[in-house]
Amino acid sequence: MRGITVTLYTKERVDYDPLNNPIYDYPPVEVSNVLVAPASETEILETFNLTGRKAIYTLAIPKGDTHEWTSGSKVSFFGQEWRIIGYPTEGIESLIPLSWNKKVRVEAYDQG
Repeated sequence: MRGITVTLYTKERVDYDPLNNPIYDYPPVEVSNVLVAPASETEILETFNLTGRKAIYTLAIPKGDTHEWTSGSKVSFFGQEWRIIGYPTEGIESLIPLSWNKKVRVEAYDQG
């Protein structure tokens, strides 16, 4: 089993404005071997009841990945952009078989 490459847009402070507020940039980072699966009905209902957002896909993140998969971050795959809902759920690497130990849920991202 092998995942796809997705693009994660990580938040990075690049400067400060004249009022000393941070200015951020969102450079793209490619992450390979990410499994993408449609969210189950249970996951959709759970996420909607807890956050008011509709999860579309669940991403399995490969072991050893150190990127920040935080709520509100953008990720793109399948030619579309998505927004991460909540924070990753993570298991202990050595106790989980296969190559993935984190899960995040994403919703459709409307840029308008």
